[in-house]
Amino acid sequence: MSDTSKTVKPDPGAEHQNTVAPADDPTAAPVSVVDPRLLIRDEGLKGYVTEFKRKIKGGELGSLPVVIGLIVIWTIFQFQNDRFLSADNLSNISYYMSATGMLAIGLVFVLLLGEIDLSVGSVSGLASTIFAVFVVTHGMNGWLALVLAVLTGIGIGALQGWFFARIGVPAFVVTLAGFLGWNGLMLWLLGSSGTINIPADEGPVKLLGQSSFFMDQAIIGAYLLAGLGVLSMLVGSVGEQRRRKAAGVPFRPTSEIALRVGALAVASFAAAAVLNNASGVSNALVIFLAALVIVDFVLRRTTYGRKVFAVGGGIEAARRAGINVPMVRITVFAISGGFAAIGGMFFAGQTASATLNAGGGNTLMLAIAAAVIGGTSLFGGRGNVWSALLGMLVIQSIQTGLDLLNMNTSIQYMITGAVLLGAVVIDSVSRRSQKAAGRA
Repeated sequence: MSDTSKTVKPDPGAEHQNTVAPADDPTAAPVSVVDPRLLIRDEGLKGYVTEFKRKIKGGELGSLPVVIGLIVIWTIFQFQNDRFLSADNLSNISYYMSATGMLAIGLVFVLLLGEIDLSVGSVSGLASTIFAVFVVTHGMNGWLALVLAVLTGIGIGALQGWFFARIGVPAFVVTLAGFLGWNGLMLWLLGSSGTINIPADEGPVKLLGQSSFFMDQAIIGAYLLAGLGVLSMLVGSVGEQRRRKAAGVPFRPTSEIALRVGALAVASFAAAAVLNNASGVSNALVIFLAALVIVDFVLRRTTYGRKVFAVGGGIEAARRAGINVPMVRITVFAISGGFAAIGGMFFAGQTASATLNAGGGNTLMLAIAAAVIGGTSLFGGRGNVWSALLGMLVIQSIQTGLDLLNMNTSIQYMITGAVLLGAVVIDSVSRRSQKAAGRA
């Protein structure tokens, strides 16, 4: 009788691994899933390389494509015109991207559900018009008018969300109707003149004007913001590490935290130095960045944020998990409407007026493009709010660069469209790669 027993050496990484079958084929061989924090902690630099290769192979590209694209865009325009990376031009990019960027933040929520909101441009124009009517025609306090305008946007979004979530009308149809209807209401409020000029010294308009900068001492303000950002990341990362270590679950090593915080410090203080060589950090950019931080916290650290991702990942699974799907949908569209209204106030601050063109033209398309180019999936369930920042940097850089080269607007549209198509193609290929790797 032969001895068939064999000595099997234990896999040193087995305690760090889980095995799952590919989602589309339960009978296929299981795929080993390694927690990246444990891999990095055990293998050091080699762990980073291994994890990076795994993500690329699995289609988990994150923000890498848009960062590479941004570097390429900046390099090309700098070679074509050496003023592109000047402090003044970068300051203009940071200021003008904020208004459309606010619309993109709200659209990130909607896209995470796998839906679309076509009304954000019209809602932003209507909000700025309501603000102008209250302040100029009725003599209302500017800050009160601002609150009413934003509440109007939230109410409009909630109404559209109700038709979608409760009545079952497709979001595309509901928001398309809103696109037309709210634009018509804006035109009716503006009257025959088509424009309502707002006093430049009116509270919110003055705050968001191009000549308004964070703190009176712009230089101090820029470095203060950079320091606050770095300190916040350091405190948050160390706190998370301690909590996870105390709970006995994987945590990021101190070396990685130091590397991340150091990279943020270099980027933040470099940006502050560049903007200080111009006029400083505009109030519009500060508010935009603050909104990104707050919304990022909501999406990643709160129960509500997890519900949004769950509904976007699978409606039936979300229902079975006890999530109130209609309520999540309604609130998401309300958030989109609120940010559209805030974006409309940014546009009013830029021009000190409410006009027929407010929220019109290609505003809607650029806001959607910003969210998608930045990395938020059109298919729902995947993305983050920082995609609004990255996408707007790409779009505004293209617009500003082509303006410096005296290119026609038609060229801007074609290039922006090509970039958007490229982002969607990358997203689609990424999803297929994840599905093939059993990580979809």
